[in-house]
Amino acid sequence: MTEVSSLTGRLLVATPALADPNFDRAVVLLLDHDEQGSLGVVLNRPTPVGVGDVLLPWAELAGDPGVVFQGGPVGLDSALGIAVIPGEEGPLGWRRVHGAIGLVDLEAPPELLASALGSLRIFAGYSGWGPGQLEAELGEGAWYVVDSEPGDVSFPDPERLWRAVLRRQRSELAMVATYADDPSLN
Repeated sequence: MTEVSSLTGRLLVATPALADPNFDRAVVLLLDHDEQGSLGVVLNRPTPVGVGDVLLPWAELAGDPGVVFQGGPVGLDSALGIAVIPGEEGPLGWRRVHGAIGLVDLEAPPELLASALGSLRIFAGYSGWGPGQLEAELGEGAWYVVDSEPGDVSFPDPERLWRAVLRRQRSELAMVATYADDPSLN
């Protein structure tokens, strides 16, 4: 068995060649990655459902747009809270994933986190890969792996996140951001 180098906290950016409609132009934040598999959330799929419609206590703390995001095609009946909390110590109800980015216990009282929150997004569902599945997709060229920044979680215009993440790369990846949405129309 080959050793898996953890990609936890990094972004998977869908390549233009990725054919799965669930991940077309997707930017996925990996929350867990090891030999058991991988779990992440798609950062740029807002839904029309308001946070207050499903998790009223958290609605006031959710950043703009105040909607639930579709984190992926798995477990759409579950919710994950991702929050950016600056500083060394996080409050009760928050578990650090990478840097200032962490998971929120949505069963905890929102008041526990309110004063510490830098930003909060709520995701319905997640993206998951079994053992070796993500590595196979990476080998096929389906994803670019790049560093995340805390602002990615709360990017104000989610539809532009794919291009923005690619543009900030200091390599030929920056040019990929200029790809047409539908190259067949060129």
